Amino acid sequence: MKKVTLGVGAFALSMALSGTATAQTDPTDFCVNGEIIIVDGQQICAKKDNLFQLISDYQDYLKKSNPYTAGNDGDEEALRKLPDVSPENDKSFNEAMSEFKNRHAGIDPTSLAPADRLNYDLFGFALNQHNRRAPFDEARIPFTNDSGFFNELSYVSRQTSFKKPADFEAYAARLTSVPRYFGQHKANMRRGIESGFTASAEILPGIINVVKTLSEYDADNHPYFAPFKNLPEDFSDDEKSRLKALGRAAFDNAVIPAYKDLLKFLEKDYLPKARPQVGVGSTQEGRAYYASLVRYYTTLDLTPDEVHETGLREVARIRSEMDDIIKEVGFEGSFAEFLEYLRTDPKFYAQSEEELLKEAAWLAKQVDGKMPEFFKTMPRLPYGVIKVPDEIAPNYTTGRYWGGDPAKGKAGNYVVNTYDLTQRPLYNLPALTLHEGVPGHHHQISLGQELEGVPEFRKSLYPTAFGEGWGLYSEKLGIEMGIYKTPYDNFGRLSYEMWRACRLVVDTGMHWKGWTREQAEACFLENSALAKHNIKTEVERYISWPGQALAYKIGELKIIELRERAEQALGDKFSIREFHDAVLLQGGLPLSVLEDRIDEWITDTLSKQ
Repeated sequence: MKKVTLGVGAFALSMALSGTATAQTDPTDFCVNGEIIIVDGQQICAKKDNLFQLISDYQDYLKKSNPYTAGNDGDEEALRKLPDVSPENDKSFNEAMSEFKNRHAGIDPTSLAPADRLNYDLFGFALNQHNRRAPFDEARIPFTNDSGFFNELSYVSRQTSFKKPADFEAYAARLTSVPRYFGQHKANMRRGIESGFTASAEILPGIINVVKTLSEYDADNHPYFAPFKNLPEDFSDDEKSRLKALGRAAFDNAVIPAYKDLLKFLEKDYLPKARPQVGVGSTQEGRAYYASLVRYYTTLDLTPDEVHETGLREVARIRSEMDDIIKEVGFEGSFAEFLEYLRTDPKFYAQSEEELLKEAAWLAKQVDGKMPEFFKTMPRLPYGVIKVPDEIAPNYTTGRYWGGDPAKGKAGNYVVNTYDLTQRPLYNLPALTLHEGVPGHHHQISLGQELEGVPEFRKSLYPTAFGEGWGLYSEKLGIEMGIYKTPYDNFGRLSYEMWRACRLVVDTGMHWKGWTREQAEACFLENSALAKHNIKTEVERYISWPGQALAYKIGELKIIELRERAEQALGDKFSIREFHDAVLLQGGLPLSVLEDRIDEWITDTLSKQ
């Protein structure tokens, strides 16, 4: 028997998990096939758990608790549903996660084989990540500036498979749940108003504009109606008419009224009570929340002040490199004048959406041709280049990766924002393509999806500092790959790196040090060639998504540190292809685990004489 002490609420450890000990019984008298666990000062006997069974139970629970996940896995009933975001369901979920954590603590990691020990550690990490955020009732702010319940069906409708009549019937049924779903979110947001935990008023105009737009379509022209306009040719005319009528009824009776009601709520009830400050750190709860988010997103034990100082150092270093490029191109003028030149000269901008998308696709294919030189293992899943949907583009980020699904035969997509071409400079496109496509997110995420012999949760595990750090590292790798053809392309890369360095300064500045929006925007305006519209939408993103923006630079710096360590230790034995496999082929990892893995790889490589 082993005695373990846990700092988790005792009631979450149910009788299904514990033995029959009572306050009058010494559990050591009967705890033969279990372990003594002390929870909140009380000894109870936890049944010994099999790691495989525990992880299997966890994965099954996650699938069943989320209709999007369950539907994608073939649960036809789940395809008819939207998530339950009620406080009661949230409480049930948190209790289940606490129980999984207790069961995890009841397993002796020293008894596990190395592969199982990694599964144990990563499973524990996933549970701890949840527990970092659970105390803060985040359902009170259920959106960021460009994403959330108010527009998530834009993504869901595009990712759902529509092949047979039942698929369209299920989608129509799902749409009829929109009023209930929006109603639960409004109730959660009202709880936020009452408790002083709301989104910043700074981001509400963009969200209200999207909701207003989605409330004004008629059924046939609504973006979410698209599946009913693309019915399979082998459906009979009567079947097509029936399904379209079903869809129209869902929009006329549920979707459009729900959007009109949400618009009224946001304008009349929520906006007047939204917090006036841009940062969450204006209250004691907000400061505790932000400090927790810093650790959540960086996966390291860092304080906001430490992150801020790292950002200031990186801004100064990158600015020096940018000054060198200005000298290289022979520009006569100040740094600010050079930025204005880049932001306004038409030669740096595409003249049509098609031109921008073609340039992105051409860059993507150039990188594809370089990949075997730098990577030993390639994913099987391909990816495409598509535009950000029109209905969300005005407030959406510059580009993003939308993951594919190998099991469903869906490719990944590098999504490019073509809204307002005067804000989409071509000199930024090489870095963006490297980050979102390959060797960035598509490569890293697809390799994770294709892992074999690991629990399912690891195939989608995405510690933000690892995933986004890899994306930023991929931008820098583009130098070695020969992707940056001109000094302006390289300045665009540095501008994107400055973007991520400023994030460290700006995010901590707003949420920890009380900065204003104007102070935040100044870091980007004064130090990067980012277009002004991008700066506006990006700062709104950081306002609405505290902590997430810290992951990029922190993760990249760790990967670069580990590569330099490996190069120094291995000398002629260093292989860039082998190093990249060592980083990626276990899927997403917290940075501390990644460091251990690379140290082991270095040791193993040195031992091979």
